[in-house]
Amino acid sequence: MTYETVIFDFGGVITSSPFEAFNRLEAEKGVPKDSVRQINTANPDDNAWARFERAEIDAAGFDEAFAAEARAIGIELRGADVLARLVGDVRPRMVETLDRLKAEGIRISCITNNVPAGKGAGMAMDDKKAAAVKDIMLRFDHIIESSKAGIRKPDPRIYQMMCEALNVEPAGCIYLDDLGINCKPAAALGMAAIKVSSEQQALDDLGALLDMQLP
Repeated sequence: MTYETVIFDFGGVITSSPFEAFNRLEAEKGVPKDSVRQINTANPDDNAWARFERAEIDAAGFDEAFAAEARAIGIELRGADVLARLVGDVRPRMVETLDRLKAEGIRISCITNNVPAGKGAGMAMDDKKAAAVKDIMLRFDHIIESSKAGIRKPDPRIYQMMCEALNVEPAGCIYLDDLGINCKPAAALGMAAIKVSSEQQALDDLGALLDMQLP
């Protein structure tokens, strides 16, 4: 199969997973590990996180709504504390891969579930990280942000929107995401989906599909 487009998730793929930072936050606050994940997977289409990613509430509303959801499972955790840990560290080899793909004539794009907080599509809280993320985003041929589109992964429409924007069939696309729930609809549409568990694994799997040695 010849692939002409690679579609990337951002957090957990181009950057390290925010769940690593969330685990550190949980340890600092003395709440059970993976509490943030537990809260975000309960009522996944209409919880505070989902509504924030669709820009239906603002940062202050998310802070309160997330705290209420945390209290419902018996812990104290503010949404603002989670937002402060949202952006991971850039993975340099993934950025090198973006450049390599473009040099080979392969289109690259990004579908990201993000929130109307921080600076730019990457939601960075400090200027240095915001500048780095902005530089990366400029590489993509097209970007779809959930907070601007009003829909979020895993809604199949967001993947279809990308195909329409690039005028490409799903079968001509590779999709990378660190969440299996977001890979499933991409695969159902006909994309080759890669669930990212580590940078090396992602590069190995992507290189195998493209028959290419990646950084």
